[in-house]
Amino acid sequence: MKLAILSDTHVPGRVDSIPSWVEDHIQDADLVIHAGDFDSPDTLDYIREISADFVGVRGNMDADDVDLPTVEVVEAGGLTFVVTHGTGPRAGYVDRVADMVRGSAGNSAIGICGHIHDIIDEKFDDVRILNPGSATGANVGDAATMMVGDIVDGTLSVQVVSNGQA
Repeated sequence: MKLAILSDTHVPGRVDSIPSWVEDHIQDADLVIHAGDFDSPDTLDYIREISADFVGVRGNMDADDVDLPTVEVVEAGGLTFVVTHGTGPRAGYVDRVADMVRGSAGNSAIGICGHIHDIIDEKFDDVRILNPGSATGANVGDAATMMVGDIVDGTLSVQVVSNGQA
């Protein structure tokens, strides 16, 4: 099973569009997971439209008309994912996300989050946390990043793709 993991697209708030290479990875995935900050319902609708299967959550920059939950639990390929934006201050971010994962699905779940635009693929107190960064490089000077993953026999491997390059 192929995954496209992205967050913080911020279209049209900070950038005009999603890069074509990100769209290619979305279209190639069996499941697309977006950890929030679409910035508009049109961006959400477009990503849903080009996805085979889609799971997403609302971020702190998303208005109520981005009609998504703030936390979503999804089973895929024998694994459990807890998707949350991770809204709040940088201080305590990882602990906050890990607590959300544990509270939603236990230590064996994988947390997927966004908000801080920093790439993370680490275990914190036995909870694996993935943050793909910003799929559009929404902050000036930042590279656009996302993660692509494969689930084989219940094991997830991920790779960071930045500005179209793995």
